[in-house]
Amino acid sequence: MGEMQADAERKRVLIAEDEALIRLDLAEMLVEEGYDVVGEAGDGETAVKLAEELKPDLVILDIKMPIMDGLAAAERIAGARIAPVIILTAFSQRDLVERARAAGAMAYLVKPFQKSDLVPAVEIALSRYSEIAALESEVAGLTDRLEIRKTVERAKGALMTTYGMSEPQAFKWIQRTAMDHRMTMKEVAERILAETAGGEVEQPTP
Repeated sequence: MGEMQADAERKRVLIAEDEALIRLDLAEMLVEEGYDVVGEAGDGETAVKLAEELKPDLVILDIKMPIMDGLAAAERIAGARIAPVIILTAFSQRDLVERARAAGAMAYLVKPFQKSDLVPAVEIALSRYSEIAALESEVAGLTDRLEIRKTVERAKGALMTTYGMSEPQAFKWIQRTAMDHRMTMKEVAERILAETAGGEVEQPTP
């Protein structure tokens, strides 16, 4: 299955998990799916250092680790715009999920997980990260960025609900429409929201 990414550059992944067996399983799953595991760590502090040195495409962090936990490491890595982060947790409590999001995690996985859970989480994290990068290129101010992200998230949700698009398809449609019509993504998102609220939406071509 290593051919999966043959048409694109293989994504480089850093894993931080204090349980060696889980780390090994995770690395094997990723390699089987065509990803390159470029670094491994057993604590959050080492993970941050490796992320800064290796500049991976994705970082997977266990939420409970010695020295520095996954949430603190995620804040450092996401805050420095190094790479998207996936949080691993054995706890499915809502508060941890919310804290992971607040720390900058793009996706999360609840242990024990299967390869069928891992791959979609990786794809979601990479997709959301590239979306944020595209949105941030439109504006400089942090407040404006947050406002645009909220508006685009709502517009994506409207397209997903109305037309059954996936999240990446909805974002790509907004992005492509903005380019085709020389509009910003915020303007396209606002138009989608206005049209879906009014019930008069022109059928998009995903």
